[in-house]
Amino acid sequence: MSSKAAIRAEAETLFAAFQAAGALPVEADILLPAGTLLDLYGEDIRARAYVTADPLRGEMMLRPDFTVPVVQAHMAHGADPARYTYMGEVFRRQEHLGPRASEYLQVGFEIFDRAEPEVADAEVFALFSRLLAPLELKAATGDIGILLAAVRGLGTTERRKAALLRHVWRPKRFRALLDRFAGRAPAPEARLQLLERLATGSAEALIEAAGPVIGLREPADIAARAAALIEDAEAAPISGAEAGMLDELLTLEDTAAAALDRLRAIAAEMPAIATSVDRFARRLGALEARGMDAATLPFAASHGQSTLEYYDGFVFSFHAANPALPPVATGGRYDALTAVLGQGRSIPAVGGVIRPGLVAQLKGTV
Repeated sequence: MSSKAAIRAEAETLFAAFQAAGALPVEADILLPAGTLLDLYGEDIRARAYVTADPLRGEMMLRPDFTVPVVQAHMAHGADPARYTYMGEVFRRQEHLGPRASEYLQVGFEIFDRAEPEVADAEVFALFSRLLAPLELKAATGDIGILLAAVRGLGTTERRKAALLRHVWRPKRFRALLDRFAGRAPAPEARLQLLERLATGSAEALIEAAGPVIGLREPADIAARAAALIEDAEAAPISGAEAGMLDELLTLEDTAAAALDRLRAIAAEMPAIATSVDRFARRLGALEARGMDAATLPFAASHGQSTLEYYDGFVFSFHAANPALPPVATGGRYDALTAVLGQGRSIPAVGGVIRPGLVAQLKGTV
């Protein structure tokens, strides 16, 4: 059997298993409008996707994943609740030679259900765990919702919280912002120089002195940005206690049971995360109800910071022993994405994908 045939066979087996779990098979276009993806992820997506121009449809992208088109289709005319599965190629541009493929098969499973989100989380994770059990993979879990709730509850300006939330999925940038907003690191030198100039003259005067405006920004936009920089410079630092609790969240790694105990202790000092911690506890109970030893699952509060940006709750992945290989499976909750794409409607949603090429590789069939 050829490599492609072996990978296709694994994909068909997984696709059938998801259908047996009640999922409706769906298709998604390979060529997707770039505008939607750019609105969701910003220009960062260009570094990971193949972009082309269509004379009639405008800028398009080869499908980087299935979740966005599946959510769009469900929000347009899907049943409630619903389970979907899909199988097909996705395309991710790579900047360096290595084991990561630029085109590969994905098989996925998604649940849209308002009733009990934590039960749906447990259903997806338990199903993936059962299907992948013969490969003896290592599971990793986390909850981006706890970190997001912690940021939203900070006693700082809305502008600073928005900046931190925007960079949650860029760990180095997030850490740099937190250190600066907490007064643990200085502002960039160029910003300090600009603030010094603004302290001795208005933004409008500086704009006029700079000469003709070049680029897309209008003088009013530049002046507004200058005002924002002044406001930020005058804002009080994030308190040491709050910054310390965020530090603890970012470094928290333990079994799920031990992590829950520590998170409850943090929630006593940071009530903003209490609701998310309660969801974590209910999820562990739902996993136990499905026969899983949830207490010993590895948990990291920062797990998922380097994934696609639509996850906003439970996140998980399954890894082979070889650290050079990408995750065999990934998934998580993305409630906010359904609101963004639902044109005023939303529904709790969770799902994940498996890479059958890696499954076949680990089984030795390719």
